[in-house]
Amino acid sequence: MPKLKTNKGAAKRFKKTGSGGFKHRQSFRNHISTKKSSKRMRQLRHLKVVSGSDAAAIAQMLPNG
Repeated sequence: MPKLKTNKGAAKRFKKTGSGGFKHRQSFRNHISTKKSSKRMRQLRHLKVVSGSDAAAIAQMLPNG
């Protein structure tokens, strides 16, 4: 049986949580930030949990967690 390979692009973007879900960084924070309000930028700072419908696909890309 061949080894299971991790999708390296997904590995850089998602981390597994203790309860088995996945967390990711929010988008829209890299550039063109002058027109975005301080409140909006502050709220984008935190990590978000991936929705359940996407979690199965990410789990397949990250077989070893």
